[in-house]
Amino acid sequence: MATSVPALDRANPYLLLTLTPLFWAGNTVAGRGLSPEIPPMAMTFLRWLFAIAILAPFAWPHVRHDWPNVRRGWKVLIPLGVIGVGTHNAISYLGLNYTTATNALILNSFIPVMVITISWIFLREKLTPLQLAGVAVSLAGVMMILTRGDIGALTSFKLNGGDLLLILAMLMWSVYTIGLRWQPAGLHMLTFLFVLMVIGDLAVLPFFAAEIAAGRHMIVTPANIGAIAIMALFCSVLAYIFWNQGVIQVGANVAGLFVHLMPVFGVLLAWAVLDERLALFHVAGIALILSGIAITSRLGRPPAPLPAGID
Repeated sequence: MATSVPALDRANPYLLLTLTPLFWAGNTVAGRGLSPEIPPMAMTFLRWLFAIAILAPFAWPHVRHDWPNVRRGWKVLIPLGVIGVGTHNAISYLGLNYTTATNALILNSFIPVMVITISWIFLREKLTPLQLAGVAVSLAGVMMILTRGDIGALTSFKLNGGDLLLILAMLMWSVYTIGLRWQPAGLHMLTFLFVLMVIGDLAVLPFFAAEIAAGRHMIVTPANIGAIAIMALFCSVLAYIFWNQGVIQVGANVAGLFVHLMPVFGVLLAWAVLDERLALFHVAGIALILSGIAITSRLGRPPAPLPAGID
């Protein structure tokens, strides 16, 4: 298992797992808003290229020290980088070009269910009845927000090509989250993240080149460059460090539940930034989501210790 970032060793993992969906909610808003001017592969490749540049000065000394362990752990690092950094993000941005924000939020709310299901099928892991109840309560809160308090609205929910792409991206993220338990031993967290970023960005490079060859180009403006830089810092560097640290400390099943906070932050960001009205069903849904997280993370059994890394 990779060693953590010393500055975060004493940090509350639940705070880290709360900040992560906040950053990702902002990423979703930015991804949709910038899509007319920044194609999906360009957005993915440049976001991670900027993230690599931001992280490099801090990570490089650890990468040099840990390089023998990096070489031994390539069988784990390559799929984690390709799935969790490269193709997951590229497919997400591509899907956001063809579906609505509401559909995206509804689909994202099922990531915890995917994590639990995959863990049960392949790892024979189970949640306690109390933790399952927490998942149900939290999911009810998501549905409360997304249906605006009218469950009948679900009857109009339809899948399209963009939705199917998002489902594939969520499946990749679920596999990545579970796969974190097999982080190679002896790697500093910054080494681990930096290597995954490089692998993921290299995986996206051919698709970025194909996008350019097809005539889709980014509109280069200071605002667009600045937006990508901000996304790189918060949605790539900090979010992934916080997520990885949180998964190490509380386990994939509990960490996955915090994805339910994305629609909560989406509602609050829309209220604060776009001056949209905060309705009673928003408050009720947020209360249910927070209650579900509290039940699962605080009252359920502690996660099993993560196994040693694979050499």
